[in-house]
Amino acid sequence: MTDEVTMTARIIDGKAIAAEVRAEVARACAELAKQGVTPGLATVLVGDDPASHVYVRSKRKACAEVGIKSWDHDLPAETSQDALLELVDKLNADDAVHGILVQIPLPDHVEEQTVLDAVAPTKDADGFHPYNLGRLLSGSPIVAPATPAGIQQLLLRSGVETSGAEVVIVGRSNIVGKPMGALLVQKAEGANSTVTICHTRTRNLAEHTRRADILIAAIGRAHAIAADMVKEGAVVIDVGMNRTEQGLVGDVDFDTVKEVASAITPVPGGVGPMTIAMLLSNVVSQTKRGLA
Repeated sequence: MTDEVTMTARIIDGKAIAAEVRAEVARACAELAKQGVTPGLATVLVGDDPASHVYVRSKRKACAEVGIKSWDHDLPAETSQDALLELVDKLNADDAVHGILVQIPLPDHVEEQTVLDAVAPTKDADGFHPYNLGRLLSGSPIVAPATPAGIQQLLLRSGVETSGAEVVIVGRSNIVGKPMGALLVQKAEGANSTVTICHTRTRNLAEHTRRADILIAAIGRAHAIAADMVKEGAVVIDVGMNRTEQGLVGDVDFDTVKEVASAITPVPGGVGPMTIAMLLSNVVSQTKRGLA
């Protein structure tokens, strides 16, 4: 009788890879400093959303560690849309500011897309401006949304082959799902994939996910991806950050899926650190673009 072999996935360490990216950003900032230039990021936070406050604090701390100057604009929840747009215009005109980050979600009375559209494309640190999203789709990106860009770097730096791979993305948001698909379908390093994007209207979701060589879960629902939805040997990237009574968990049932997958990202410590690292990288890219 042959003993059954149980697979345990390799853990893709987002903290370690993010540290590599941050070190690269720090070196780039040091080179810019020799030219008398300090990259600058302005963060705009409206309201009292606890998760947003934690996230923005992390971004500000990360800026200080790599040599990016940051300006903090924390506004009350009742701030009007006109006042917010006025601030964005002021930051657009400030030559010391190379990147602007408007933390979302914004309060209900503010039209989120109107504010994001008001950020100058050359100062868009998040890669959410329609101009930059269009450049991404056309295959000539200047900056890409930080989370998809971070996932691509996780795959590249972990030695995961994307060329020719079947990639299934669960989630179609403008923040992750759509730009992730646009990145991985390009004729470029870390791409050349065959991409399927699934969403809430997808029929027989598991039939799609079980085809995936690389499965990216960004659905926003705790443990939505179970082991029987994953092909043996697949690489699983968990974008989810769901707060539960048991603590912070991802969109993937980590404990069971790790026995099926060949590699998997944990939550926390997977995609999250990469998002911040790629934001820093975007600020440096926009700074250099301004000098060109």
